[in-house]
Amino acid sequence: MKTVLPEKFKIVNGTPVATTNGGITCDYISLKDAISVTIVAELLQAATHATVLGVNEATAVAGTSAAAVTAVQNVWKNADVSSTDTLVKATNAASIAATAGTTNQQLVMQFDPATLSDGFDCIAATLSDSSEATNFATVTYFIETRYPQATPPTAITD
Repeated sequence: MKTVLPEKFKIVNGTPVATTNGGITCDYISLKDAISVTIVAELLQAATHATVLGVNEATAVAGTSAAAVTAVQNVWKNADVSSTDTLVKATNAASIAATAGTTNQQLVMQFDPATLSDGFDCIAATLSDSSEATNFATVTYFIETRYPQATPPTAITD
């Protein structure tokens, strides 16, 4: 049987294309019905910087009681998407840094909702401050849902 991506995974835009100057905290999403969530950050690095992808947890999608997640997750990186489509598995960590350079890059984190602190069921991806107005990023969440359906329930409300 074929996997239909939008039925098996709730696809949510974490942030539209934005500059990493000042850092980015993406929209919070609820993981109440999630098995896992894959966070994909696409970086356009016009100025060299090792931008870091991390995750905050919260008790509500409003960012209530937000705190950085320190639990180790699976992470991958492609340090130059213009020359290869290969994601390289990195050492599992709570965050992953882009390679300092002026290449377009992809950072991927497979987040396990079971690693959230007690009482927390929402997350937001974060990208560190590059202090460069010419560096941009966008983030997409791919939420693997417990109950696949043609129209998965929203993840942007509690």
